[in-house]
Amino acid sequence: MNEKIAVIYQSHYGATRRYAERIAAELGADIIERKKASAAMLAGYDCVIYGGGLYAGGILGVSLVAKNPVENLVVFTVGLADPKTTDYTAIIDKSFPEGSNKPLCVFHLRGGIDYKELSFIHKGMMGMVKKAAEKKPEAERTSEDRLFLETYGKAIDFMDRDSIAPLVSYVNGIINGATR
Repeated sequence: MNEKIAVIYQSHYGATRRYAERIAAELGADIIERKKASAAMLAGYDCVIYGGGLYAGGILGVSLVAKNPVENLVVFTVGLADPKTTDYTAIIDKSFPEGSNKPLCVFHLRGGIDYKELSFIHKGMMGMVKKAAEKKPEAERTSEDRLFLETYGKAIDFMDRDSIAPLVSYVNGIINGATR
């Protein structure tokens, strides 16, 4: 089969872009930055993979694929939290409300942060998260809270190139007709 695949992404600081590039290379897919993508462009693909960073409880730029018909939509998110211990239900529900185009599957990948590179607004947001975590009694802090406080202000990279393997396998299943 000669299925046409697109990996569309929106990234603020580069982690989502790096994952998107790796996914596109593994699948032989076209890679398109979100700001260069259009609804009309989506129709030309048999499978669309959308990647966006997690910001303020939503997926960056996801409205392109949520509001427009996309065949075989697969989504990946990139954030700081450990995907193994984080519940993303509220984020997915907010990003794909009733009546929107729903993804076949959503994968969650871990990115990184360099506080020196953050925008003024993002620095402020992270400062508020820090204050909220510090206000919690030690016994009520989650492992994510403790890790956040321990790494606050530092450059940290949680990216794992191998973490894309389940997504690549899933999309290969779509292409080969095993997953739909």
